Amino acid sequence: MEVIYEDDDILVIDKPAGQATQSSRIGEKDLESECRKYRKQKGESPEIYVVHRLDQPVSGLLLFAKNKNAAAVLSKDMQQFGFIKEYKARVLKPEQGFVSINHLEDYLIKDSKSNTSRVAKSSTDPGAKRAALSYVTTGEDEETAEVLIKLDTGRHHQIRVQFANAGMPLLGDLKYGSEKSKMLSGVLGINSVCLRAYRLTFRHPTSHKEMEFVLNR
Repeated sequence: MEVIYEDDDILVIDKPAGQATQSSRIGEKDLESECRKYRKQKGESPEIYVVHRLDQPVSGLLLFAKNKNAAAVLSKDMQQFGFIKEYKARVLKPEQGFVSINHLEDYLIKDSKSNTSRVAKSSTDPGAKRAALSYVTTGEDEETAEVLIKLDTGRHHQIRVQFANAGMPLLGDLKYGSEKSKMLSGVLGINSVCLRAYRLTFRHPTSHKEMEFVLNR
């Protein structure tokens, strides 16, 4: 992991793709454990709190709290005001082309047993929760496009499920991708989901000042 910023209350890291934020599996290396080890090596208390998560295949900005008070304030802020989370992704271009209004809104149902989510047929389906995001296209070639995504809600596998449902599966996504996107990913040598959390904005738990972090790579 790469430390982007830290102070007495928070730790912001650049999460590598393929590593779990938090894991209950014995022997599996996760970011929570790495952060504890990092603090201990610095001679600090290994206390660390998970504030939000990124899916295991996803890379990018991840925030941890370094004490119980900071964790409580950040969790409350996230529920009341939300963090601003923005992502970069590479997707398969839709056959019908991009629309002028780049907004996706669905209702998702999570299946904990299979660790997957799907788009509900109706908003009244049991377990269905609203999922919304907006996106802009920043570049494209003959078959793929680069998009910037801003989440309005934070649902399980939201970006991957919604883009796949809209005919724009993320490259490298073996769980939700189409046969075409999987084949193209193989041809291009892409073996991980092309999704990166590149911008994160939130209020500092002590100073209450707005904190913004941006990854340029």
